[in-house]
Amino acid sequence: MDYGTYRGIYTIIMMVVFAAIIWWAYSKHSKKRFDDAANSILDDKDLKDSRKKEQQAHKD
Repeated sequence: MDYGTYRGIYTIIMMVVFAAIIWWAYSKHSKKRFDDAANSILDDKDLKDSRKKEQQAHKD
């Protein structure tokens, strides 16, 4: 096998890996997890917890 054959095999492998990543990213199983991650910045719970910790630290 020559260099061109190796490059062809490598290209096919990379195309399969790319297609697998695209399939995983757009699968219905991942949608909820991605939506939760996207909305996590808007959660008030984390903000309230950090404010409580800051207030306790200032009291001490």
